[in-house]
Amino acid sequence: MDLEQVVGYLKVLAHETRLRLLGLLAAQERSVGELAEILALKEPTISHHLAKLSEAELVTMRPQGTVHLYRVNSEALRELSRDLFTPERVAGFAPARQVDSWEKKVLRTYVVESRLTKIPDVRKKRDVVLRWLAGHFEEDRRYSEREVNEIIGRVHSDFATLRRELVGARLMQRAEGIYWRVDQVPAAA
Repeated sequence: MDLEQVVGYLKVLAHETRLRLLGLLAAQERSVGELAEILALKEPTISHHLAKLSEAELVTMRPQGTVHLYRVNSEALRELSRDLFTPERVAGFAPARQVDSWEKKVLRTYVVESRLTKIPDVRKKRDVVLRWLAGHFEEDRRYSEREVNEIIGRVHSDFATLRRELVGARLMQRAEGIYWRVDQVPAAA
């Protein structure tokens, strides 16, 4: 069940009259007339709500002569409960990576047309920019300091500061004037 389907079910269930109808129909089969009398509502109102419940397959209807009898679709309710109301399912409603959207916003703020407009003062934002910058370097490749300066210089003029920041953030390592990207880029905290 995808998020759109869940929202659809919740919209159907988020109405007092529909919940009362489900409660009454869970106890026994009833006609529109009986339901209208019990709930002190007009039959067209009851029919409207039953139609919504029927569309969601939460109630079923069977004709008996000239009367239509409604009852709860117990199996659909069990499936809904099983499929919807579990910690795993509820956790699945969260955006795939909340950090990603925040990181994208930070990058939109500081990167314009593939150029870094400013080195962020806030450490958390700077880390996002540094991870983006580290992505400009290939894994498993060694770079001279001149090559590192050239690559960083394409996105910002202060290549010396950014080079030191990349090493300090452990996104790159350096030994004897040779730099390389660290395989694992730590996620923002």
